[in-house]
Amino acid sequence: MFIAGQKEMQLMDQFTMDKLGLPGIVLMENAGAKVVEEIVASVPSRNQRVMVLAGGGNNGGDGFVIGRRLVDLGFNVLLCLVIPPERIKGDAKVHFEVYRNRKLPLVFLHETSIKMVRSELNQADVIVDALLGTGVKGVLREPFGTIIAMVNEHAGEKLIMSVDIPSGLNSDTGKVEGLAIKSTKTVTFVFPKRGFFLQDGPKYVGEWKAVDISVPPSIVGELGLAMPRLITEDLVQEMIPSRPKHGHKGTFGHVLVLGGSKFYVGAPIFSAKSALNSGAGLVTLAVPESIYPMAAAQNPESLFLPLAEEDGHFAADALTELQALIGPFSSVAVGPGISRFPGGEAWMKAFMSLLTTQPVVVDADALYLLRGVLGLVREYRGDVLFTPHPGEMARLLHKTVKEVEEDRIEIAKTFAKDYGVYLLLKGHRSIIATPHGEVFVNPLGHDALGKGGSGDVLTGMIASFLAQGGSPVQALVTASYLHARAGEEKAKELSSYGVGPLDLIDGVREQLRGLGE
Repeated sequence: MFIAGQKEMQLMDQFTMDKLGLPGIVLMENAGAKVVEEIVASVPSRNQRVMVLAGGGNNGGDGFVIGRRLVDLGFNVLLCLVIPPERIKGDAKVHFEVYRNRKLPLVFLHETSIKMVRSELNQADVIVDALLGTGVKGVLREPFGTIIAMVNEHAGEKLIMSVDIPSGLNSDTGKVEGLAIKSTKTVTFVFPKRGFFLQDGPKYVGEWKAVDISVPPSIVGELGLAMPRLITEDLVQEMIPSRPKHGHKGTFGHVLVLGGSKFYVGAPIFSAKSALNSGAGLVTLAVPESIYPMAAAQNPESLFLPLAEEDGHFAADALTELQALIGPFSSVAVGPGISRFPGGEAWMKAFMSLLTTQPVVVDADALYLLRGVLGLVREYRGDVLFTPHPGEMARLLHKTVKEVEEDRIEIAKTFAKDYGVYLLLKGHRSIIATPHGEVFVNPLGHDALGKGGSGDVLTGMIASFLAQGGSPVQALVTASYLHARAGEEKAKELSSYGVGPLDLIDGVREQLRGLGE
């Protein structure tokens, strides 16, 4: 499934009307009918009172169809038009005239009082938001702001169904300038919109569902549109590395996890445990020699490579030890717990030169140590995967976190192309970008993941799937989705407060059950 921006949806709609010959009024009828199906499926009976709030654009036109069809199904409907009727244009005007000609329940905001509208909202069981569509940008003009504020008084208490997108939410950026509808559910057309997954979007869309209105998804290819892809369970099922029934530990690869320091002992352990528990045949954990006894005691299932250290960090001599050993590893993860240390930038630069062609996952402070020599990754003959959180991304780009968060998709896409890396920009809705311009969006995320060690678990999963033969895209897509879903499911069992890294690893095992078989 793709994710659409405003311009892309306009192009697809226009193609459907102009080239395929399906009129806009038919698309509008189809859209309204699909929303009605979702309302019927979401309410206990047809005795429900429904308040439809409609504007004058295409979104309002959908609202006129919804109101008419709900009346025909026996619902108690009141449609409130929030603009003067003479401002309704195009296909929406056709459907408005049908609604009015049938003398269906209708009130004009400019002819009544806000008090009356508030009273109707208070009595409604279902509120349909058909006020504003995907073209909204900037601060809302009145009366939309007042109406939206009144609707939001019922957020979490009543079924608030948004048509295509919550009114007030920018469909491209996910930004809300002041006010937007806080939806229970958003029924969107053809594809989910970019704004659902960016900035404020996840706080407003509620549950969402993309429905078919006779705009064929194949138009994406016919128009040559480059659109982000949504990560779904079906996509993960396709991408997860297969497990040959007669395989052995050599079949499933050997991961090297390189990290740890005197201040951060747990991080590389979580990565190593995660790699092994997500399918790697062997995992070697390379740590500074002073923390080796503690790491070995907590992780006996791993192999170990204690390396030379200086003041609790990797020393330059560690690289000499690694040079003769690193070749046979299937994948490498560097960074968990490695910390920042004097000479760390030079150490990291020398480390990159030791690698042969195996894929390398660069995480945590390894990203910090590489920030001044990013050109190195372009020269590496193998695949390089970066996994920054927004703060780390901001440091790599010499930007603020706010600047990164305001343009996550484009920033990830540009960075991946510029440096030839596969990038996982972590966050509540993580973004994956490739050197070839592909973008994937993870629709999952949970506050249970918001604690130290969660990212280390993800790093181990990515390295594990690489070692098992997955491509960088396969590893990133599969690991990010399963990691997020494990967090969501474990939170149901342990609460959002109580999910730790080891719980998350256990959750990953549960999610893997049945996949790839």
